[in-house]
Amino acid sequence: MAYALLASLRPVFGLYTSLYPVLVYFIFGTSRHISIGTFAVISIMIGSVTERLGPDMNFIVNGTNETGSVDLDARDAYRVQIACSLTVLAGIFQILLGVVRFGFVVTYLSEPLIRGYTTGSACHVCVSQLKYLFGVTPARFTGPLSLIYTLVDICRLLPETKVPELVVSLVALSVLIVVKEINECYKEKLPLPIPIEIVVIIAATIIIHFGGLTSKYGIDVVGEIPSGLKAPRAPDATLFSELIGDAFAVAIVGYAINISLGKTFALKHGYKVDSNQELVALGLSNTVGGFFQCYSVTSSLSRSLVQESTGGKTQVAGVISSIIVLVTVLKIGSLFSDLPKAVLSTIVFVNLKGMFKQILDVPMLWKTNKVDLLVWLVTIISTILLNLDLGLAVSIGFSMLTVIFRTQLPRYSILGHVSGTDLYLDTDTYKEAKEIPGIKIFRSSTTIYYTNAEMYLEALQDKTGIEIGKLLTAKKKQNAKLKRKLEKEKKKAKKEAKKQRKAVSHLSNDTLSKMSERKVSAGLKGQSQGNVVALSLTETSTNGLSKGQVNLAYQYDTTMSDSDSDTSCHGDDDIPQVSHRCDEETERAHGSDTHSIILDISTTSFVDTVTVKTLKNIFRDFGEIDLDVYLAGCQACVVEQLETAGFFTESIPKSRLFVTVHDAVLHVLKKLGRTDFVLDVSCSTQM
Repeated sequence: MAYALLASLRPVFGLYTSLYPVLVYFIFGTSRHISIGTFAVISIMIGSVTERLGPDMNFIVNGTNETGSVDLDARDAYRVQIACSLTVLAGIFQILLGVVRFGFVVTYLSEPLIRGYTTGSACHVCVSQLKYLFGVTPARFTGPLSLIYTLVDICRLLPETKVPELVVSLVALSVLIVVKEINECYKEKLPLPIPIEIVVIIAATIIIHFGGLTSKYGIDVVGEIPSGLKAPRAPDATLFSELIGDAFAVAIVGYAINISLGKTFALKHGYKVDSNQELVALGLSNTVGGFFQCYSVTSSLSRSLVQESTGGKTQVAGVISSIIVLVTVLKIGSLFSDLPKAVLSTIVFVNLKGMFKQILDVPMLWKTNKVDLLVWLVTIISTILLNLDLGLAVSIGFSMLTVIFRTQLPRYSILGHVSGTDLYLDTDTYKEAKEIPGIKIFRSSTTIYYTNAEMYLEALQDKTGIEIGKLLTAKKKQNAKLKRKLEKEKKKAKKEAKKQRKAVSHLSNDTLSKMSERKVSAGLKGQSQGNVVALSLTETSTNGLSKGQVNLAYQYDTTMSDSDSDTSCHGDDDIPQVSHRCDEETERAHGSDTHSIILDISTTSFVDTVTVKTLKNIFRDFGEIDLDVYLAGCQACVVEQLETAGFFTESIPKSRLFVTVHDAVLHVLKKLGRTDFVLDVSCSTQM
């Protein structure tokens, strides 16, 4: 009855809601310990809708908004229609989601989100009950910041507080708090907790009725509670278009609270709760209950704890409680017509203690996980400021963003070998892990996909100290410089050859003309002088040609040899030479003597096209600078996806793929002829 007031309905509808849905859940539910019925958060969500669509001003009779009276019967009847239509629509959503096996949606509602949301909802519940404690009537506010506006308006109306209702509230509140603390302190000694709520209700009703306080002081009471059950009634389908958003929010929140509490008890008592079946069971409870003038239900934390602590092990305990409610509705409900609403409000306040204790999550989350703390704070702030529906949407959106940011900001590490084992651990975290000379083992802490593929490549270069872009650019510049120098040397050689040919041609013409003159002279001077001239001519001609040819050839060979030995790294097609000086420059560019890189992708659970392209680029670019790349730790599904994407080719053979990092390391070392490491590990493994 107290929670019915939160839904802006008459208390008797709280009794109906605690009867029919419980019987439906008894048949279809899978949790043995949760207690289905009214709940503060769901009630306040229903109340925000009923008051928004059925405000008092729409039912004013005999006057204006300021002077007329409100037709309470017509208002309450219309609000019941709204609540039942909302409940049926929320139940239909839950059934449909359960049929399509959408139960996994609860995984996106983390525990910090649910606890922050329920704490924020508790603030809404408290503010909504203040008007009963002080006996004031604040204005109705809707939309964002409505909680703040309502609280300000209540503070403005404090001078108009009804003292008798405030006294009743304080007395009931004090008694409830004291006895509940006694129950908590002596719960191990008491066979059953003291049912202080029912004691306070009976005592307050008797005092108000026999003291005539209602007529004397105008204390607001529950009023007439009709006896008997009402016939089922179809909901007003014309309201569905206005209730779709609210119904979906109620369906998700109700299911989230239900499944989280159900899984908590299942884990404690060692059984399993089917999330999809729970969704269907809760949807049927709401749908059937909506036809019997019930509003939306979920599991109640306080009642579930009481049911478990008193020995309830199955839903039979819920059936027994519903039978008690049935007896109350049929026979003794009318006896509580003089029950003060202030007493019901104090019961709501005291039962919210567990929700407000969740504020203690803040220091715990600060020590354990600051991201979860941020989710908790954003959830409670958005719920308080933006109301329950928008607050839930903002909370889920922010929680999803934290997941995205975590995958986009993984931890990258270089692995080292732990001596005497086949373990490879982060060298920054474990001092025993030492890098293997010449081998870089790189690992990401999360799956590589399109959101972090670029960061993966950047982190690989940063951790290994090998900047691919600079090395490839330097190599291209070096090749271009070599090409230009070779072309220059060829042009110079051609020019020198042409010059020598001209010199040889000029020398030959001069020699021939001198020989002709000497022959004529020899003919005139005689045979004796001819031998001497011929000998001299032969020496000059021979010496001159030999000197020219030898100098030209020597000079050309020397120039080309010097050029190749000084500047060429890979040489030309006609000059296949590799310089020792170029090897030293390449080694300095690598920053170390690294010759192999092993990518540990054991944390990757799937690959997309961006990942495949990134890995191909890594193999290609590192291969161009003479570094071997290997993959290790691939899951079977990842290997299948790589094969489907055409990752393995002639340039990237499947022989570059290894089951473990250790297998890849042994392959590299065996390839280099280093057997000392292999023998050391194999001996330690045998030991």
